[in-house]
Amino acid sequence: MAKFGPAGNSDSFSRCHKSTVDAPAWLRQRGLDLLEYQCGRGVRVGRETAEKIGAQAAEHGVLLSVHAPYFINLSSDEPERRQKNEAYILQSCQVAGWLGADRIVVHCGGLSGRTRVQALNNSIQGLAAILRAMEDQGFGGVCLCVETMGKQNVMGSLEEVAAICQSDERLAPCIDFGHLNARGQGCLQTAEDYLRVLEYLESALGRQRIQRFHVHFSHIEYGKGGEIRHLTFEDDQFGPDFLPCAQALAEMGLQPRVVCESAGTQAEDAQAMQRIYRQVLEERRVN
Repeated sequence: MAKFGPAGNSDSFSRCHKSTVDAPAWLRQRGLDLLEYQCGRGVRVGRETAEKIGAQAAEHGVLLSVHAPYFINLSSDEPERRQKNEAYILQSCQVAGWLGADRIVVHCGGLSGRTRVQALNNSIQGLAAILRAMEDQGFGGVCLCVETMGKQNVMGSLEEVAAICQSDERLAPCIDFGHLNARGQGCLQTAEDYLRVLEYLESALGRQRIQRFHVHFSHIEYGKGGEIRHLTFEDDQFGPDFLPCAQALAEMGLQPRVVCESAGTQAEDAQAMQRIYRQVLEERRVN
């Protein structure tokens, strides 16, 4: 069974609560299973608070993941940048340890004048060193999830993420379908479109590695260069639509963690996706 939850706290939560410590109970009351803790703008949470969030998540059966800082740039081969990348990810691992989270989502980064081949090789080499550092620091049990990206001029196509993950079994894909749709100018329309993505992943990484892969989902406005901004499900001019995604996931029997990144309504839209997914499963069972 796929699991669903928000990236960070939705506006509806923040209007009633001051601390993320309250989030796991709030999410469980709404039938949600996940929370992705946001460190995108830097790792700023202390141990005491993180451990309280983790204890509440364990009590209420809510799985946790961490989003590493956005300013990581794995594409770089500059020694200073690589040192910073490693430090940011190790800091994220420390927070994951306090939270009891087992996954960290990480962006690839920009090209900065490099060819895509150079950037891909730099990402693979940089992550190899980071994984060694994680092992040395006792964080070997944390999975790094490499995210597909929405802008065409950055690393993070489906093929690039698959190639990076092929380099080490400790890496997993974070497939952001909103990003892929924006990058591909509205390419995700039907269940067959989603199946092509999932079947490519299966061929590249194997069934076992994608059985419970990581997913980001939201409606995203896009232009000629790809992603512009995240929207809510009420903004239906831009997709992608989750129904054909749910149909493809059900057809392949995959059970991912689906994290909603809508702009402010991420908990409500996660609930909507959960309802759609369960309805698809029920229709398949009846038929």
